[in-house]
Amino acid sequence: MNTGDKIEPGLLRIAHRTVYRYSQPVEFSPHRLVIRPREGHDLRVERMALTISASHDVIWSRDIFGNSIATVYFSEPAAELVFDSEVLVQRFTLSSSQLLASETPILYPVAYDELEAAVVGAYLKSVYPEDSNAVRQWLEAHQFPRQGTPAEELLAALTERLHETIKYRRREEKGVQSPATTLTLSSGSCRDVATLLMEAARSLGLAARFASGYLDCFATRAARGSTHAWTEVYFPNLGWRGFDPTTGKRCTYQHILMGVSNHPRGVMPISGRFFGAASWFREMVATVEFSKVESAPSGNYASLSKGG
Repeated sequence: MNTGDKIEPGLLRIAHRTVYRYSQPVEFSPHRLVIRPREGHDLRVERMALTISASHDVIWSRDIFGNSIATVYFSEPAAELVFDSEVLVQRFTLSSSQLLASETPILYPVAYDELEAAVVGAYLKSVYPEDSNAVRQWLEAHQFPRQGTPAEELLAALTERLHETIKYRRREEKGVQSPATTLTLSSGSCRDVATLLMEAARSLGLAARFASGYLDCFATRAARGSTHAWTEVYFPNLGWRGFDPTTGKRCTYQHILMGVSNHPRGVMPISGRFFGAASWFREMVATVEFSKVESAPSGNYASLSKGG
């Protein structure tokens, strides 16, 4: 996957459209949307607009992981359901103090602070315990772990090795492959490989979580992009750091984070059900387009929802 290394940080417009089509009008359960980028020292949402085709009400909240969640309640059936999200974000480069922190290595194995132990525990527990032996065997075969190695470098090497050994394959099927399946097939989607890296990091005693968002690359700049997934690992003093096994590299400002969870099911961009026969479902089409913006428009609104 070409990540577009010449792309620079700055103002970015993200247009994300998801369309569901049915052979006849159907009713919908509440839908859960994880589509608003997470803000912080590295990214600020300047404005966001959410348009939904069917008549609805929407409630915004934060979940236990701090993600912004839009829960949509529909009041009428429809044969087509369209979600249009348009976001303008400002991205920032790393400061000199952050770069300095990266030059202070935390050696493997790491020891977490007792004050963080309860939270860290949720990110150390395997969500695929039946695959733990397969993951450990793969790690040992590739000479992981490496005692005394800087922990960040260990994860960077592991990310690169997964990229070399697991072929990227875009899958249309719902859900995530188990780590053992991905290892057996030696292929998987970005979500599959991110899940494998998350479980591998946990097997090494490193707190890891699943991350969902976008990747600013040539595909998204050409309106041929889709959502993306990677893994974040928590290091003492350094905090959460992102690693992308699909590209084989550490995460940069090109990764636009929307949601994090201790389980890949926790941050699906859009999840929900329709009521009717399975044969009534026709297709789902999702597109993501990025474009550079020279200056932010006047006015700042966090989240608007309209439609129907």
